[in-house]
This record gives sequence, C-alpha cells and structure tokens, in this order.
Amino acid sequence: MSKYNIPYKYLVIEGNIGTGKTTFCQKMAYEYNVSLILEQFNDNPFLPFFYKDQERFAFPVELFFMTERYKQMQKSMQTVDMFHDFYLSDYAFVKTLLFARKNLQEEEFKLFQMLYGIMANNFPKPDLLVYFHRDVDILMENIKKRGRDIEVDIKAAYLKKVQDSYFEYFRDITSFPVLIIDLKDLDFVKSDDAYNMVMSLIAKEYNPGVHRISLNV
Repeated sequence: MSKYNIPYKYLVIEGNIGTGKTTFCQKMAYEYNVSLILEQFNDNPFLPFFYKDQERFAFPVELFFMTERYKQMQKSMQTVDMFHDFYLSDYAFVKTLLFARKNLQEEEFKLFQMLYGIMANNFPKPDLLVYFHRDVDILMENIKKRGRDIEVDIKAAYLKKVQDSYFEYFRDITSFPVLIIDLKDLDFVKSDDAYNMVMSLIAKEYNPGVHRISLNV
C-alpha cells in the first residue's frame, strides 16, 4: 500500500538533464497505480549531432522532439483512463518551447513558436509541476556516471542555459502550482529515506504559483 495519498490527477516531474526525474518517476510508478508518460529522447536521430554542433542541428532536433512529445501525450491523455489513479509524466509539453527558445535562432524560433502554440492547446496544465533542481556540477557528475554515448559532449554552459530557461518560465506562472525542490546531492535511488522525503513534499497541496524548498541533508 502506498504511504502517501497523491491529491492530483496530472503530476509532472521536471528538471534539467541528469537530475534523476525519470528514475524518480519509475520508482513512483512501481509504488502507485499511475498512467506513466516517459520521454523517448533516445529516438531522436539528430540529438548526437546536436551536442556536437548545436547551431547547425538545433532546428531539426527541436522539431523532432516537439512532434514526438505531441504524439505521445495525445495518445496518452486524450482518452479517459479509468484504470489508473493519475497521470505521471517526466516532462511537461512546455519543455519543448523552453529548450527551443535557448537553442534556435530568432527567425527559426518564431516559426517554431507558431507550431507549438497550435499543438499546446490540446493539453491541460499540470495539477502540480515539480521541478528537481541540482547544481550544474552535480548534473555533470550524474551524466558522467550514467555514461550515455549521446551525452558525452554536453557542456556545463549548456546545462546552465537550460536551467535559466526553466527559471525564466517559472517567474510568470500563476495558474497552477510549481514546486521547486533543491535536491543538492540527494540520492533517492539508494536511500528510501531520501525518496520518502521528496514524496512527502509532493503529497501536499499547493496554491497556484511558485513554491521553493531546499533539502538540507
């Protein structure tokens, strides 16, 4: 039996590359009766080239991500799910726009934004968006540990750019709650206490707007 009652029907766990959001979602899905939506980033054929030459491959990599996320979320969320308690996703569709804003040239982004606006109208806002935050040096270490070939060329400056994009977006959020959890080097895979500490925060109800908690462990 699950320890915590989750008061949401659509919960999103977001974060920078290497924060552990997907691992956390998988751990949650093992414990709860959820409809799990995990991003299929390995299917993007442009991604390895993008990390080597961002300017050249930014548009195809972002366009591919947007269309794949759209298809996946449309398939997962456009039907009534009577067999699961809530939806749990390791990304929000707005991630598409945040990455594109930082990676695309001005004219490319204008076109991309038009396409995004048409697609985004088909999806609800999260009941709660949880953002896992870790310092860039910890992210770099996590990326190195997991050893994915497509990530070997990721630079700290790129991770900082992604982080800044999220925080710029959060400043304007007033229509749904955002919970930013500063995880430090908390390891919720090896430590059940760490996992339960995060879960106890997720299980609370929050007013719309941004809430930030730093875990000092």
